[in-house]
Amino acid sequence: MDFRDRHVVVTGGTGALGGAVVAALVAAGAECHVPYRDEAEASRFALRAHAQVKLVAAGDLAEESTVARIYDSVPKLWASIHIAGGFAFAPIAETNRELLMRQIETNLVSCYLCCRAAVAAMRTAGRGGRIVNVAARAALEWRTGAKTTAYTASKAAVAALTAALAEELAGEGILVNAVAPSIMDTPANRQSMPKADHDRWPKVEEVARSILFLASPDNRVTRGGVVPVYGRT
Repeated sequence: MDFRDRHVVVTGGTGALGGAVVAALVAAGAECHVPYRDEAEASRFALRAHAQVKLVAAGDLAEESTVARIYDSVPKLWASIHIAGGFAFAPIAETNRELLMRQIETNLVSCYLCCRAAVAAMRTAGRGGRIVNVAARAALEWRTGAKTTAYTASKAAVAALTAALAEELAGEGILVNAVAPSIMDTPANRQSMPKADHDRWPKVEEVARSILFLASPDNRVTRGGVVPVYGRT
């Protein structure tokens, strides 16, 4: 997969999955634009000094002005990959309106606004493009979302957004897809679930490869997909 001379935005690029995606992209020749919320986050990012990585001080991706500023700074956008989001484990009795709205803003609204800005930038560039969202297993298998109802609802909305937007943009050469990971093998997940069978979890590098294909020029026909990336779980 050849990303040379192609500019890609990766939200959530400083996280575990995001870092794997950015590493794979720069290895394939991409110029990566990575928004971050605070300086501590940026300072921990292993690729912060890479010549093909531009860190962009951002803030809240659920704010239109913040998102517009990020995408206005990207020349000839080719792909936009939306990994930024949040998780809340809480049964419905502990899920008040504030928590629900926070999940919707963090997962759905941020993704929606980034999709919207990406489409505008790709139309300006005039050569099509690729959008890849990150849903979740619970977005496809709703019953697995017990005790995470707010998170499940927000990620299911991301999956629906992906399919609807893919159909809307089909005639413009902008292909929109999503991946739906199960629990991934990250340090944070290992710490929170020390007794789980970690070998069965998908590795972030494996999920990154699936994202990379969907975002690449090699993907010429796949659109509207919400691709399960479950590993052996």
